[in-house]
Amino acid sequence: MKLRDAYRQKFEAQIEELNARLAVMRAQAKRLAADAKIAAHEELADTDRKLAALKTRLAELRVSGDDAWQDMKGGVESAWTDLHKAAKQAMKRFGAKPTSTRAR
Repeated sequence: MKLRDAYRQKFEAQIEELNARLAVMRAQAKRLAADAKIAAHEELADTDRKLAALKTRLAELRVSGDDAWQDMKGGVESAWTDLHKAAKQAMKRFGAKPTSTRAR
């Protein structure tokens, strides 16, 4: 075998090795993307549940009597706080600007 052939084979082997490493990295990137989609779906589902809970509390507040609304106020505020925290975290994950809206 000539020195030139050995030199060529060396670089061909290095190219094969690099291609194998790149294939592993592509597979890892796909997995990470899938993991991120799963996490995002779960986070959005959690936010949706908290939004539904707040809507339920508001509906209860709407039909409550004048005396009962003070008792229900804390539940509505708590549901809002939970929703706001979940939405803020989801927005942070997606790179969106977090809301500054706070219940007053």
